[in-house]
Amino acid sequence: MKTILVASSKGGAGKTTLASNLAAHFALDGKRTVLVDADPQGSSMHWAQRRAELESAVLPIDASGAKKRGWRDAVPADAERVVIDVPAGAMADDLAPFIEHADAIVVPVIPSGIDIEATVGFLNTLAKVPRIHKRKLPVGLVVNRSKPWTNASQQAVEMLKTWPYPVVAQLRDTQAYVVLAGLGRSLFDYRSAQVRDHQSDWDPLLRWVKKA
Repeated sequence: MKTILVASSKGGAGKTTLASNLAAHFALDGKRTVLVDADPQGSSMHWAQRRAELESAVLPIDASGAKKRGWRDAVPADAERVVIDVPAGAMADDLAPFIEHADAIVVPVIPSGIDIEATVGFLNTLAKVPRIHKRKLPVGLVVNRSKPWTNASQQAVEMLKTWPYPVVAQLRDTQAYVVLAGLGRSLFDYRSAQVRDHQSDWDPLLRWVKKA
């Protein structure tokens, strides 16, 4: 199975948005998909429960609190894709039980000075993980809630491109993510022209994850 860890120490970076949409994409692609929620708020769990009746349902697993250590035992043996959503504030040491099984780590970053500065500390802790330091565990940055028409977003992206980890996607800001999350849906559940336009933002990330 392929396991994708979505992580950032910064609250509000969009971890759950990335995790749920990735999980939906895999499920819609016919993969048996599990969404592991290590956040006590349980947002990913609630999202998965809302889409339980769909053919592209995603199996939610609670890995918050004390359940973090044994999360892997709860994953069915026939799972093909596992996406892990972790809480804000967690650093690499806190995420060790998840990093151990990850095939790739996706780090969402809001294109603002405060968010970028907060992410630096998190990435510094990741750099100390042997598999990451040896380039055996890929880490990709996703610019989330981007407004590419603004100078602030453009400057932030240029700054991120100088970091040692690649920017693997830029997701434009839209309220669609908020609305769809409340329905247990994702961008990939729809085919309208407007939604397809935002789906294209995900193509580089999906290609990167496929290679990981």
